[in-house]
Amino acid sequence: MICELLAVGTELLLGEIANTDAQMISQGLSENGITVYYHTVCGDNPERLKAALAVAKSRADIIITTGGLGPTADDLTKETIAAAFGKRLYMDAEQQKRLHERMGPKMTPNNEKQAALPEGCTVLVNDWGTAPGCAFESEGKTVIMLPGPPRECEPMFRLRALPYLEKMRGGAIGSSYIKIFGVGESTMETMLKPLMDAQGDVTLAPYAKEGECEVRVTALRDTREEALRACAPVVEQVRAILGDNVYGVDVSSLEEVVVRGLTERGLTLACAESCTGGLLSKRLTDIPGASACFLGGCVTYTNEMKERLLGVPHETLEAYTAVSEQTAREMARGVRRVTGADVGVSVTGIAGPDGGTEAQPVGLVYIGLCWDGGERVIVPDRRYMRDRARVRHSAASRALDLIRRELLL
Repeated sequence: MICELLAVGTELLLGEIANTDAQMISQGLSENGITVYYHTVCGDNPERLKAALAVAKSRADIIITTGGLGPTADDLTKETIAAAFGKRLYMDAEQQKRLHERMGPKMTPNNEKQAALPEGCTVLVNDWGTAPGCAFESEGKTVIMLPGPPRECEPMFRLRALPYLEKMRGGAIGSSYIKIFGVGESTMETMLKPLMDAQGDVTLAPYAKEGECEVRVTALRDTREEALRACAPVVEQVRAILGDNVYGVDVSSLEEVVVRGLTERGLTLACAESCTGGLLSKRLTDIPGASACFLGGCVTYTNEMKERLLGVPHETLEAYTAVSEQTAREMARGVRRVTGADVGVSVTGIAGPDGGTEAQPVGLVYIGLCWDGGERVIVPDRRYMRDRARVRHSAASRALDLIRRELLL
C-alpha cells in the first residue's frame, strides 16, 4: 500500500519549525511494513490544501495528515478533507464534552470546532491535547488526520493510528533490527545479497545510519509474536554472515550494548578524552543505569592537562606528540589509575578542520584501551574523515566498538 504524508501549516513552509512529525511517522510506518512514497507540505490555505489533497488521492492508498485541527480560523484541515470526500461534519457530543471538561469555564466558543468531525469516521481520542484525530475510508482511500504538535502527534500516531491501520489491514507486522558496526553499507549489502535474493515472505531491508548500518527483517503473520518467530531464523542467518560486525539485535546503540555488557560482567569504565571533548562520556551517560559501570572521565584537551590529570609523561608528549599511539596508551593507563576503574579507554586525535599536517592529517585518531588482561591501541580508517563533527562521532563510536570487541564478545 502506498502512503502519502500531508503536513498542513504555513509555519512549516516558512521554516519556523521543522517537520519532525513526518520523520517520526515515516519511521513508524516503515517499521510496520507500510511504504511512504510522498511527503507534501501545504500552507494553511483551503484552496492549496484542496489541490494537494487531489494529488494525494490520485497516487496514494493511505493519506495521513498532520496539523490544522485546532480552534483558530486557519485550522481548516477537517473541513477541507471532509468536503473533498463528500462528507458532512457533525458535532461529536462525546468530544464536545471532553473539551469542556479539559478546558473548563474559560473555554472560548471557537474551541467547539475541534469536536466537529467527518460523518462516519472513527474518532481517535486525544489524551495528550484537545483536538481529536479521526480516520475513515472513502473512495478506496484511507484517510487519517492527526494533530500537529509533536507532543500530541507521536502518541496519537503510535497508540491510535497504527492500531487502526493494523486492524484495517488484518494480520500484524513484526520486525527485528540488526545493528552493525565495522563494515560499510556497500560491503554489507554485497555480503547479504545471496540471502536477499532468496528472500520469500520474510524480507530484508538494509539501511545506512550515521557511521553504522542496520538491517530490518520483517514478516507479516496473524499476530506480532508469530511474525517475530518467523523473523528469528533469518536474523540468525544475517548474524552468521556478518559475524562480530553485528553488535546487537533490537538494541538502541553501541553505548547501550557497552553499558549493559560491562554491567553484566561487573566491570567499571573510565574515559580519557581529548579531541572528542567528552562526547564519549556523554553517550555512555545517555544510557539509563550507566552509573552501574561508568565511574567518570577526564577531558584533557591540552598537553598540560594530559600530564597533570592523567600522568602522561612529558617525555612521551615531547617525543611522540599528543596524537600518537604512545600518548593514547598512557592516557588509557592514566585514567584507569586515577579512577580505579577496571577499564580505561582513551581518545586523542585531530578533529579539524584545521591543525592537520602531512604527517598528522585531519581525521587521524588514536584510541587506547587498558584493562587487567592487556592493552591495545587502534587507528581507525580516516579516508572519509574531514568534517569535525563526523570525526568526533566516529572516534567515540570506534572507542565503544573497541570495548565491545575486546571485552564483551
